Amino acid sequence: MNYCSNCGNALKSCIPPGDDRPRSVCDSCGTIHYQNPIMVVGCIPEFEDKILLCRRAIKPCSDKWTLPAGYLENGETVAAGAVREAYEEAHARVEILAPYALYNICHVNQVYLMFRAGLFDGNFKPGNESKEVRLFSEQEIPWDQIAFTVIEQTLKQYFKDRPDGLFPFYIGDILPKKKFETA
Repeated sequence: MNYCSNCGNALKSCIPPGDDRPRSVCDSCGTIHYQNPIMVVGCIPEFEDKILLCRRAIKPCSDKWTLPAGYLENGETVAAGAVREAYEEAHARVEILAPYALYNICHVNQVYLMFRAGLFDGNFKPGNESKEVRLFSEQEIPWDQIAFTVIEQTLKQYFKDRPDGLFPFYIGDILPKKKFETA
């Protein structure tokens, strides 16, 4: 951030009094600009023994499969955001069953909250951000074509919990992928 959204003057980076980390601060009007993590909400739409996945039509990870999820909007509850994302990406009508998993992805400043959701019926079709949407059994999941680590981890946890029919709330961290050093 370079300029103040309040007055338009240049910002400087400093630790404001009473704070513990550098912030973008406007010397002119005194506004402190906080940058906080982005909240992503989504769901695992369940229909009989299958779940709904979307093949992405947009970058990043175009052509790869994901669960319907996206950024939470201002003025929206997390559950309403997950329902909206399922409709936007797959024209799927879902009912939220329960919060299922929360993932901290600190290296990209995101927090994911995933819900279990019931898919009302088999009527769905690709939205603007999806090339294809379809139901998958566990054995049919295209594991090598999953778009994001957080989605892969959510699915693995879900299929681990499903045989017992118990879905405790899970909290985890997604760490950055390590780059291999070359000698």
